[in-house]
Amino acid sequence: MPLALLALAIGAFGIGTTEFVIMGVLPDVADDFGVSVPTAGRLVSGYALGVVFGAPLLTVLGTRVSRKKMLMFLMGVFVVGNALSAFAPAFGVMLAGRVIASLAHGAFFGIGSVVAAGLVAPEKRASAISLMFTGLTVANVVGVPLGTYLGQAAGWRVTFTVVAALGVVGFLGVAGLVPETGRPEGARLRGEFAAFRNVQVWLAMAMTVLGYGGVFAAITYITPMMTEVAGYSAGAVTWLLVLFGVGMFLGNLLGGRFADRALMPMLFAALGALSLALLLFTVTAHDKVLAALTLTLIGALGFATVPPLQKWVLDQAAAAPTLASAANIGAFNLGNALAAWLGGAVIAAGLGYTAPNWVGALLSGAALLLSVLAAFLDRRTRSAGRIVAASPQADTVPTATARP
Repeated sequence: MPLALLALAIGAFGIGTTEFVIMGVLPDVADDFGVSVPTAGRLVSGYALGVVFGAPLLTVLGTRVSRKKMLMFLMGVFVVGNALSAFAPAFGVMLAGRVIASLAHGAFFGIGSVVAAGLVAPEKRASAISLMFTGLTVANVVGVPLGTYLGQAAGWRVTFTVVAALGVVGFLGVAGLVPETGRPEGARLRGEFAAFRNVQVWLAMAMTVLGYGGVFAAITYITPMMTEVAGYSAGAVTWLLVLFGVGMFLGNLLGGRFADRALMPMLFAALGALSLALLLFTVTAHDKVLAALTLTLIGALGFATVPPLQKWVLDQAAAAPTLASAANIGAFNLGNALAAWLGGAVIAAGLGYTAPNWVGALLSGAALLLSVLAAFLDRRTRSAGRIVAASPQADTVPTATARP
């Protein structure tokens, strides 16, 4: 695999760290600015919404420059946003910094997926995409716990200063390792938006919203679930999240490897097993050991869907993949927001802290049904194409007939 993938993974590591580390230092941020924890929670929702809207916006702007230059610009935006958060004099300024940093998120992963896939042979594209996303999964294993520890020991501002420095490293990596390919041919706004005429692109984004949303329905409320139901101490939640991150790391690599061999069967297996694991979590959450094992399994199965879903979008929007790829990244965050709301709703209805698990199982099961539909439509389209290709050509030259 090319070294350029390392630069993309470093950028992904920084982005993954800043997305999730806020959850570990949220009470400290709230105390520092004198706001309530729910108010400070806007730093999480504001980031998610910034990803949803920033992904297509900045990707559209990026059609005018080369993908390498756009990736460098996005890392610059990331650095500015996190530096603003680190030195924010007021809560509103920090919220603005979070939104600015989030604008780079979707476009970086969207454009980065296209770049990663273009660096390798066609049969290795899903693996290349998964290697870039490895940076995001490692962030959950290493970056987030260390960032949380650093924030608690030295202050949350130090955490965001370090994250901004990671962005500088990512910028230098992209500048030095990613090859310059020039402006992508045919990268026009009309062409990029034309990709959304394909129903398969919309199906893929719906699968993304529902499939990975199923994971977030459970993981958003993992702290009360593990402390109130499983019986863990509050301090143990950090290490449980590390196990979840380990699962994400392994699932991402396996998802990329097997998606290169059989993309849709891999997606069927991952989504089906994820639905069962989430349903099982409503039972295993009552036992410490089983809860930890199931949480790791959910992380693995959830992220095993990411490389095949992203590659499916690239395949279906092959003529103009950049905007569709970035929009699919935004779909992940839209799914996160939707699932978190649904999970909170069933808890508020008095159904208990394990109720978000069966909500997640239903979401992932719906994604599985959509993936079956997508495969059926794709097979029918390919069959129709083969029939047309095999039919006699209408423009053959007719043979001369003798006059009477």
